[in-house]
Amino acid sequence: MRVDLNSDLGEGFGAWRMGDDAAMLDIVTTANVACGFHAGDPTIMRGMALEAKRKGVSVGAHPGFNDLWGFGRRVIRGDSLSDIEAMVAYQIGALQALAAMAGHRVTHVKTHGALNNLSMDDEDLATAVGRAIRAVDLGLVYLVMPQTAMERAALALDMPHALEVFADRAYDDAMRLVSRSQPGSVIHDADVVAERVLRMVCDGEIVSTSGKRMKTRVDSVCVHGDTPGAVNLARTVRFRLEAEGVEVAPFAA
Repeated sequence: MRVDLNSDLGEGFGAWRMGDDAAMLDIVTTANVACGFHAGDPTIMRGMALEAKRKGVSVGAHPGFNDLWGFGRRVIRGDSLSDIEAMVAYQIGALQALAAMAGHRVTHVKTHGALNNLSMDDEDLATAVGRAIRAVDLGLVYLVMPQTAMERAALALDMPHALEVFADRAYDDAMRLVSRSQPGSVIHDADVVAERVLRMVCDGEIVSTSGKRMKTRVDSVCVHGDTPGAVNLARTVRFRLEAEGVEVAPFAA
């Protein structure tokens, strides 16, 4: 059994940094790098690519709405789906350029924040993101949540995709993430998180807050880099997976 462990990293701007990227890169196998719209800048992006290459970690673009003040958690859609495609393509291209400077390459795309949340249920938006990815590079993997409009878009576009679950976020009965505004939406206990991940990966199921068991394939597990105690969470998850004989490796080489 094999699974990827990913984290959203490079989420800073100028001298400000969020989380401990260097420590996370010692644990995860894939980094989703902020591309300058919700966070990130050229120096951070190139630095992330350099360090990820040195540590054997895959990198992917993590595009979001143009919303530095709101950290990409507000909806700023523009006037059309064409605007969304251009916005996503722009951010992918920026990371590709800086990764190339570092001698690394971009393997996948994972949407961030409000863009990701909307794409779970908006078929047209999820398809627009998929079209943007394909237009930039047919080999890029679309990292999507299972049983969402994103997965359906990837299948309809016949593009490579991988299914992602979240280690430290609660799920509702529709296999959607519980809103961060709700108590218990983010799980902080490392042992609880590790047990959840083992069930997701080994049993192929997500358990909702009501106890509903929902079956899914799992290609990648996300531990958010900005969650308090993220490094310990990620380290505990990886230790428990490997102790159960699960190989932890990038989903995209």
